[in-house]
Amino acid sequence: MKYIPTIGLEIHAELKTRTKMFCACRNDPDEKRPNLNICPVCMAHPGALPVINREAVKKVLLVGAALQGTLADYTEFDRKNYFYPDIPKGYQISQYKHPLVSGGELLGVRLTRVHLEEDTARSQHPSTSSGQAPISLIDFNRAGVPLMELVTEPVIESAEQAGAFARELQLLLRYLNASEANMEKGEMRVEANVSVSARSNLAETGEAGPLGTKVEVKNLNSFRSVERAVAFEVQRQSELLERGEEVVQETRGWDEQKQVTFSQRKKESSHDYRYFPDPDLPSLLLSEIPEFSKEVLAKELPELPWQKRDRYLKLGFKLEDAEFFVNEPQFVKTLLDGVIEKTQSDLDILRLASNYILSDLRGYSTDLNMPGSIENINPETFVMLMQMIKTSNVSSRGAKEILAEMYKSGGNPETIAKEKDLLQQSDEGALKTIAQKIIDANPKVVADYRAGKQAALQFLIGQGMKESKGSANPEALREEMLKKLR
Repeated sequence: MKYIPTIGLEIHAELKTRTKMFCACRNDPDEKRPNLNICPVCMAHPGALPVINREAVKKVLLVGAALQGTLADYTEFDRKNYFYPDIPKGYQISQYKHPLVSGGELLGVRLTRVHLEEDTARSQHPSTSSGQAPISLIDFNRAGVPLMELVTEPVIESAEQAGAFARELQLLLRYLNASEANMEKGEMRVEANVSVSARSNLAETGEAGPLGTKVEVKNLNSFRSVERAVAFEVQRQSELLERGEEVVQETRGWDEQKQVTFSQRKKESSHDYRYFPDPDLPSLLLSEIPEFSKEVLAKELPELPWQKRDRYLKLGFKLEDAEFFVNEPQFVKTLLDGVIEKTQSDLDILRLASNYILSDLRGYSTDLNMPGSIENINPETFVMLMQMIKTSNVSSRGAKEILAEMYKSGGNPETIAKEKDLLQQSDEGALKTIAQKIIDANPKVVADYRAGKQAALQFLIGQGMKESKGSANPEALREEMLKKLR
């Protein structure tokens, strides 16, 4: 590429708290009735005073601890002044000079800060009949919801890296129970700051030189949109520079249907917002609050996504399988980690368990016509079934039938196998009798085998399995058949 892209991300995530950021209204992202969870505080009625949500502060500090950021001792909230129809107060309570978290890193991307603010209301623009003037509606249920903002350094080098970063952050927020971060619900929104600069500076001096003019692409609501919008903007700016034109610093939106960015407004600078400390809220000295200490927060951190991924890879899981289990913690919490704990040294059992979860249980969990729950299967009984498969006490077909029954109603796999007559026959005497009967009944096939036709042996084993009604252990039957043929 002739031009070097430089990308920084600003990611907002609605926090998973019982109440809003500065009032006692319910924080319910699934509420469909408009303007239900509102009060004088989040509607900015005169004389209404905000109170800081302790739970929201702690969740942001947990995120900072997980990202190895510097947790603030002194912090304060500021007023960010700008007019927008869905800002009830005419300003937003946010953080500027003293954020809760400074620095940190995720997937090798350095972070600038993580701070806490309040979300805006939600504007809606319903279509109207022909001839009617367009209308706008505002739902204030979201106004005042706790909103975490994470800002990266401008060190991301590609659209793919930007998408990977956003995915990993979503995982982290879910692991910490800080946010559901569903992008389709607007619980996590990504904004990308994109610039390009000439690569010649790098070739001549070994240094990239000054960054290009920054353009912000707002409110990207899917990982695919993040990647496509960043890639488009890199291409657009590169083509402008190639024609000798200037890139204008501005805010742009993303048109998902046309797959292009479009100009929205001139980009504001921080001084345009006229930040100043909110006089209605106290500054905080976090060292005076025991539950916010680094030691307490560190003990509350669960196993983080990248730690879990590394652990699975060291156990020999394929990368794509490890990624599935990292991204689907319900399978892990209820089953896989229990299996790992009980069979640390038996890699065969672990691989079997992984295969049956991925090929069978994953399908059951998404099949609306399949009654049951993975909760019906505990690690002990699941390991028992895997051992039955390993020792050939049940066939793979029989194991699937047993597993489906366990998913539906739980139970012991050995008991289910006996009830459904799925145990494989390994008794030497019984298998000898079956082998002799099949050989006696198929003299021509026996002659073909002795003449060198290996396929004849498979036919004889198949007849033996049919004779046993599928209950014979195929490997044991094969051995008995070979002994007789010799």
